[in-house]
Amino acid sequence: MNNIKNAFANGKAFIPFITCGDPDLDTTKEIIRAMAANGADLIELGIPFSDPTAEGPVIQEANLRALSGGVTTDKIFDMVRELRRDTENPLVLPMVFMTYANVVFSYGADKFIGTCAEIGIDGLILPDLPFEEKEEFNEICQKYDVDLVSLIAPTSENRIAMIAKEAKGFIYIVSSLGVTGVRNEINTDIASLVKLVRENSSVPCAVGFDIPTPEQAAKMAGISDGAIVGSAIIKLVAQYGKDAAGPVGEYVKKMKDALR
Repeated sequence: MNNIKNAFANGKAFIPFITCGDPDLDTTKEIIRAMAANGADLIELGIPFSDPTAEGPVIQEANLRALSGGVTTDKIFDMVRELRRDTENPLVLPMVFMTYANVVFSYGADKFIGTCAEIGIDGLILPDLPFEEKEEFNEICQKYDVDLVSLIAPTSENRIAMIAKEAKGFIYIVSSLGVTGVRNEINTDIASLVKLVRENSSVPCAVGFDIPTPEQAAKMAGISDGAIVGSAIIKLVAQYGKDAAGPVGEYVKKMKDALR
């Protein structure tokens, strides 16, 4: 049974993002375990893509490092299998893949999403998939009980109610225009976006894109149901490389403590 809802069952959710295979998959496994041990409620696993249009330089470079290291979708599937099926310490918290529609399409959508269900991936985020074109993937996601997570951006405007009404799993609210990165402040009226979402859906919503500090995370989670952080974590991975699990775990703990 899909368990994304469990991420939001005990207060505000902290959702960290990691690019799989940066710097290698063994380190990714260590980082995922460190995230889980330090309070992550749901983890976004990025499947690298050669043209990640929604990403800023930090995550673009992580994608390139992972691809240059030989990571593939199948290797990432195997990594998740290992984490879920570890007989001594299986990872049980919700996990979702974040990647691009072409990755899923070129792999074969039915095969990709079916494998997600088989290995214990609870949802799929495709930032380049327009709402109006989601049905091809959504039907397969429903078939395998994998939630196709909807994104709502400041530019969604009169489509917000429509997107919210059909949302599954959780709603990813994009805090800022442009690509991912670390901004000093968020000027978007997040409260108004969340209000409109909640008028049209009971699905929880979390705010992502550029929330690097505990103070910003607490503010965004105070408005919504949780906070999503990627670029700040990827910067730590770039800085510490194969020794990144410890620093990332400490960072996740600070962020989760702020949400409590």
